[in-house]
Amino acid sequence: MRLSVPPTKSALLALRRQLRFLVQGHEMLERKRELLTRVVHERLKQYRAQRRNAAEKLIEAYRWLAIAQIRMGAHMLRQSSVGLEPALAAQILPRSSVGVEYPSVTVEPLPLKPVALMGTDPSFDEARRHFAELAALLGRLGEAETALWRLLTEQRKTQKRVNALKYNIIPAYRERIRFIQSALEEEERNTLFQMKVLREQADRSDTPGSRG
Repeated sequence: MRLSVPPTKSALLALRRQLRFLVQGHEMLERKRELLTRVVHERLKQYRAQRRNAAEKLIEAYRWLAIAQIRMGAHMLRQSSVGLEPALAAQILPRSSVGVEYPSVTVEPLPLKPVALMGTDPSFDEARRHFAELAALLGRLGEAETALWRLLTEQRKTQKRVNALKYNIIPAYRERIRFIQSALEEEERNTLFQMKVLREQADRSDTPGSRG
């Protein structure tokens, strides 16, 4: 990054003010990046645990479904499943963490009402219960995955901004400030030298015998 700023005192003051602002912004972004990294690691552990629980519950739910299908038959199982009332109550609300918004999912299993059909087996109710619990776990897993993905995305964006400030923008400002300081100092030395020469010329012209 190259800055095209004239080597003047006003430009130097403006650059110094901007540099202070950029350094403060870098420090804030660095703290945000560290916080996001910590939150991502914590949520990643939670997500992995939730995923293991959901996988175990998935196996258990399908095991009971297989038992019910064996005992009742596929046709009766489909008939018994028609017109069933919802087994879950779900609510999705906006939520935020470290300035990152994501949907908060609340899923609660509802009491299962008995099926008014002859020929059903207790395994059918067990399968229904396990699938309701599985759906609740998957809802929470979906929230965890969405939040984790958005936090990771924000963490990467913040890291890019931190790197851009640290390795590109701030060094460019400091380099330009040094250049302007050097140019102003050189200009001041030239001015002092010219003033010295003019004084010496004036002193010589004022001394006796210096005039014809």
